[in-house]
Amino acid sequence: MDEAGFRRLLEAEGQAVLAEAGRGDRTERGILATASGLRERYPAELVATALTQLRLRERAREKFGDDAARMYFTRAGLEQATRRCVAEYRARRFAGLLTEGERVLEPGCGIGADLIARARAGCRGDGVDADPLTAAVAQANVAALGLQELVTVRRGDAAALDPSGYAAVFADPGRRTARGRVFDPDAYEPPLRLVLELAGRVRAGCVKVAPGIPHESLPDGAEAEWISVNGEVKEAALWLGELAGPVRRRATLLDGRGREWTLTPDPAAEGAPVREWGRYLYEPDGAVIRAHLVAEVAAIVDGGLVDERIAYLTADALTATPFARAYEIDEVMPFSVKRLRAELRRRAPGALTIKKRGSAVDVERLRRELGFGGSRRGGRGGAGELTVVLTRIGAAPVAVLARPAGPQFR
Repeated sequence: MDEAGFRRLLEAEGQAVLAEAGRGDRTERGILATASGLRERYPAELVATALTQLRLRERAREKFGDDAARMYFTRAGLEQATRRCVAEYRARRFAGLLTEGERVLEPGCGIGADLIARARAGCRGDGVDADPLTAAVAQANVAALGLQELVTVRRGDAAALDPSGYAAVFADPGRRTARGRVFDPDAYEPPLRLVLELAGRVRAGCVKVAPGIPHESLPDGAEAEWISVNGEVKEAALWLGELAGPVRRRATLLDGRGREWTLTPDPAAEGAPVREWGRYLYEPDGAVIRAHLVAEVAAIVDGGLVDERIAYLTADALTATPFARAYEIDEVMPFSVKRLRAELRRRAPGALTIKKRGSAVDVERLRRELGFGGSRRGGRGGAGELTVVLTRIGAAPVAVLARPAGPQFR
């Protein structure tokens, strides 16, 4: 799909095709008949564009909920777009800073997810994207959601932008190419150094970065925030200027239903102790690990690390916390496929989950060797759920047999 083809979709004929295709049978068995019927009355290229758009909308529901049915997407744009709950969380921080009439400049606005969230939070602004198709899609999304009075979108080069007159800058540089993910911040599009310089010319800024960004790459004076949704790390962001908080790093957990929790460094939690196994195993959230806040969780649960280089904690008591999943330990044994298989046969769990950290074991291959097939959780008709955690203590591999314990926050 190119810009011209997309703009045809926005015209009356394109909207008619989109509406008819939406009412047609798009199951695996029915899609060919639907497409064939539409091509009898509409241009084939327009039909293909409409059907692609409907497939993207279906995929987008997981990120955008009901909004997806009215929005437009490109494959790459949907993949990188901020999910709605994260964009809304971040928009509230911008809304708390801006006064009436102040605007946010967003270079590399993509399909407009953050632009839309900020507009709904009352923040005015302008989105710019170098790709003409992406800019057109973002513009269409703003119009489809009725936000064109608050924000605008145009095509433009980030390197040529002048942030004068803006209160803040938000940037989400592209981190994918045709060859896959980009990990070097200088290879972002636009490069991280460019958007940081742009944001440094206004009083506040925020730049979305890859969650794996090295801590030594964090700019001076920035607050780095790692965000996870339902236990899965989704992104990291650098808060700059007046948007930066008093801490250098933060882990924020969202559940997608309006609940949020934030963990920041605690000077009293200076390094987590290493200790013997207790009754419970705690698996810190990925955002906590990325933010280097495992010691803070150890202090919360009154526990310690099982190994100084592995982000698993153990404690004697069960403490409810959103920052880690808790498991009650049944047994800790040296790792051996033969011994583990025998133990599972004896216990006959109805569902098996295998987790690992600090282990080189191929989990799917191990499942097959244990007789649990390729399914991640599927069991063999037994009773109860069992979790096997593969890790190591020093150089010794171990297997921990455990069960989810107590109230879980996700």
